[in-house]
Amino acid sequence: MGPGLLAALAGNDAGGIATYSSDGAKYGFGMLWILPVMALLLIVVQETATRCGCVTGKGFASLIRERFGVRRSALAMAALLIANTAVTISEFAGIASGLSLFGVSPAISVPLMALVVWLLTMSGSFQRIEKILLLVSCVFLTYVVAAFMVGPDWGQVLRATVTPQVESDPSYISLLVATIGTTIAPWMIFLAQNNVVDKNADADDLPLQRVDAISGSVISCIVAWFIIVTTGAVLFPAGIQISDAADAARALEPIVGEWSTVLFAAGLVAASFLAACVLPGVTSSAICEAFGWERGADRTWEEAPAYRGIITAVIVVSALLVILPGVDLFGIMMVSQVINGVLLPALLVFLVLIASDRRIMGEYRNGRVWNLLTWVTVVLITVLTVCMFVLQFLGF
Repeated sequence: MGPGLLAALAGNDAGGIATYSSDGAKYGFGMLWILPVMALLLIVVQETATRCGCVTGKGFASLIRERFGVRRSALAMAALLIANTAVTISEFAGIASGLSLFGVSPAISVPLMALVVWLLTMSGSFQRIEKILLLVSCVFLTYVVAAFMVGPDWGQVLRATVTPQVESDPSYISLLVATIGTTIAPWMIFLAQNNVVDKNADADDLPLQRVDAISGSVISCIVAWFIIVTTGAVLFPAGIQISDAADAARALEPIVGEWSTVLFAAGLVAASFLAACVLPGVTSSAICEAFGWERGADRTWEEAPAYRGIITAVIVVSALLVILPGVDLFGIMMVSQVINGVLLPALLVFLVLIASDRRIMGEYRNGRVWNLLTWVTVVLITVLTVCMFVLQFLGF
């Protein structure tokens, strides 16, 4: 357990929870059917990345450099650094929003949590970090409890899950695209593959690592399913619209009681904290690997100054921007979304070509069926990315 589960669950960050909450608040159970599709897409990507890591013993950034050259690798790393820093900012904003529901000021919560994140990532042991983050991820159970507390019509929920419902409303299409888009982020590919390498897993470990990758993808989508069920059962019938996950937590209290708000807010804080711990490390690890610099949680400042320096810079910059007055956080998030939208299809193409290369993967290269699935995933993600940009241009 570890790499696959962490990579998938870390994707359920502040932005993801806000998107799933909006799904339920605006369309009830109408978007539950997309979650099995999301799970399949995530399984395809995570299994491929995990297999590449186990077979080659190298991270994704290293394989990109070897297969496609230093120039393309450097361009991808620059985009990844900018996008991941912007996403890390959103995680600290999520921490601030969640803890504000417990009466903690952002001026206190953000610096304090930034320090905790920094200390954890600098702790010097990959195994210790992984165990702590796995423990933190257990807080996602709060969304399961919250869903049962609101008492939805489970028959209606199950029917909505297996029955596709598509509306012609551009707002529906826009939110549907955002929901699928929040499932797979560029950094998740690097995280899944790098963590397998850091764990020293090889081809003999591949069966169990596949179980980890697949189960992590399924559990991640189950968490998203319960979030939509909760807000769809409570906020949609009341006609309450929200703009972020904290709004969803506040809106639940007068309808189903304060404990639902506490659970929802605790989940938001834990999810944001988990992603804030993961993003700086995976960003720094990818950049250092792409340029051949020393990396790893077990490396000291003297051994890996660039690795630890990049992590520190991402955390400090992200936390400062959240608490500084007048900073356009929404604009930063939009920049992140645009960069990720352009970067993800390119990285998926890199991943498929690497996984299909006999010289790199040998007998573990993509088979015909898996190759078809991966290319379908690439095409679907690319089409959805274009749709997202068009809808944003039209103002939806």
